[in-house]
Amino acid sequence: MKTRNLRIALQATSLLTPPVATSVFQNHRMQTMKTILIALTFAIVTVRASSADASSLERRIAIIEDKIAIKQVVDTFSELADTKEIDKQVQLFTKDGVVDSISNGKPGISLKGRKQLDEAFTAYLSNFHTVYHQNGQQTIDELTETTAKATAYCRVILVGKQDGKEMKTTMYVIYKDSFVKQNDQWLIQHRTSNFVRTEVEEVK
Repeated sequence: MKTRNLRIALQATSLLTPPVATSVFQNHRMQTMKTILIALTFAIVTVRASSADASSLERRIAIIEDKIAIKQVVDTFSELADTKEIDKQVQLFTKDGVVDSISNGKPGISLKGRKQLDEAFTAYLSNFHTVYHQNGQQTIDELTETTAKATAYCRVILVGKQDGKEMKTTMYVIYKDSFVKQNDQWLIQHRTSNFVRTEVEEVK
């Protein structure tokens, strides 16, 4: 009799236990799933943020590289003028590149295309045995991935014979340049050379 009662009690316990255990297990599983979902959400947000940061960093680096490259074009132009390597100098312009000049506030000559630029630069610099360009500050006024506008300051010193005398011409110039990027290279598409002041004196 005692054995039968014990068996009934155990059966009753076994009938009650599974629902309670299942409920606890389900709650635990739900909490685990919530934790996993939160972790996954955080990971996705972190990855997206990292991706955005990387993209922003790459763009900032590209801007710095473009600014350096544009400055290099302007400095190389001046160096090639000093050495009178005009054939290389005109390659810094696009094929249809334009150079306009202003002197004392008045419009001067306008040149278009590498051939005209080559002929004009060569003829002008042939009057001087010493040519010296000293570039100053440059600011990038506008910049996209393929175009740019910049302002550069330059002092030009030219020494040569005039009427049998050794003369020095000093010009203070502001360049307004428009650039385009072609085949991953920055080129001058349009330059306005503003000669704001010119001084001529005899070298003694």
